[in-house]
Amino acid sequence: MGPPAVCHSRRKRLVGHAGAMLLHKIADRVGLTEAFGALWPTGQSTTWRDRAHVLVALATAIACGARSLLEAERLQAHQAALFGTAPSDSTTHRTLADLDKPMLARIAKTRARVRRHVWQLLHLRPGGFPWLTVAGKRLRGWIVIDIDATIITSASDKHGAVVTFKKTYGFHPLACWCANTQEALAMLLRSGNAGSNTVADHLRVLTDAPAQIPNSCQAKILVRVDGAGATHDLLTHLEGLNTTRRTVRYLVGWTITGLDEQAIAHLPARLAAHARHRHLRIERTWPSARAFVLAWQRLTDLPALTWEPDPTTTIQEGTSSGPVEPGAPAASRDGPPPPHRGHYGQTAEPLTQHSPLKNRG
Repeated sequence: MGPPAVCHSRRKRLVGHAGAMLLHKIADRVGLTEAFGALWPTGQSTTWRDRAHVLVALATAIACGARSLLEAERLQAHQAALFGTAPSDSTTHRTLADLDKPMLARIAKTRARVRRHVWQLLHLRPGGFPWLTVAGKRLRGWIVIDIDATIITSASDKHGAVVTFKKTYGFHPLACWCANTQEALAMLLRSGNAGSNTVADHLRVLTDAPAQIPNSCQAKILVRVDGAGATHDLLTHLEGLNTTRRTVRYLVGWTITGLDEQAIAHLPARLAAHARHRHLRIERTWPSARAFVLAWQRLTDLPALTWEPDPTTTIQEGTSSGPVEPGAPAASRDGPPPPHRGHYGQTAEPLTQHSPLKNRG
């Protein structure tokens, strides 16, 4: 690894991109470099370059901004005083070309084993594991996975580089990230014309990603996908990931159309009418009980509906519809409010007694 580095303020013998040293040191301290080194035989030649060092150096160069193997070699040449002679671009190319499917599978298992050790260290640090906070609520115990595709442009003609749906030229890989630690769990390299909502691609990254999560067989996982994930096959697959020990939940985007906006515009009136004829009883142990009661009160405070039902019929949940005598009082038309339908939870003291919060019907 070269001579030890020293931090000083002198203007001589300085190294650019000094943060690359931290990435190398982390890979060494957590055992990633050593674990990768066990995957390849040791070369006997004096010019042999350790394949594990080549991969770690390439990953560090990419983090520093390299966009090609030639740029990676030049960036590493700037740090020769720290890491020794940089691997040539041809050496890096041969290393990548030798990564067949069995070797990629072994690398994935090695990454998962090292990640388990790193996450154990994260749990032991003063701040603990980085659980996410969403809408003011800390999702303790939940591993959040984000799936999204991205466009990577190409300045020259390369294998797989074609015109993308954004009228650029390049690639369209699909990535799966752990939002807690900002780690790339799985990556599917795709050509630029690959579809955004291709179910087979989503299922492939969803198969590779859980294998990178420590103890995924008994974890609580939240999968977040944009509108490209709004497909029946993907949601069915996510539902099938639930077991007696593992809980999987998902959030999927949806593009709102004009028809959806019309339906949403009618929701307040429908909810207000529903609230006036319902009894409310929810449990104190529900974390969202206070917000739900406030929303319920606001619904019951909405003004009366502006439209009038058919004078000859009335439709009410829980009752049969039929002719109503002209001039009948409103109370007989509406009838008594139906009983409440179930509770949230099993046994807990109700937040409100068995009576409506406000009945303005």
